[in-house]
Amino acid sequence: MRSMEPLKLVLTERFKKSALELDAEAREKLKKQIAFLASDPRHPSLRVKKIQGTGSVFEACVDRDIRFTFEFGEGRKIILRVVGPHDPTLKKS
Repeated sequence: MRSMEPLKLVLTERFKKSALELDAEAREKLKKQIAFLASDPRHPSLRVKKIQGTGSVFEACVDRDIRFTFEFGEGRKIILRVVGPHDPTLKKS
């Protein structure tokens, strides 16, 4: 039986810094998407996909233009790496 307990989120300093660079509306959307990620990484609005050329880094959508990257850590952890506009964010993953 699958555990219904949410995953533990670990925010890197880089993620925290890049989240603060978002406007207030984008930060609110980010909070909503991160809540979905913690409860169900397969939630359809996240549109999660593995980033090609990386061993274990994934991207998820905040909205049409903003993405965040993450990876699964040991146990039930998700490590949030960076957030921002699509192209610059994914190039820095």
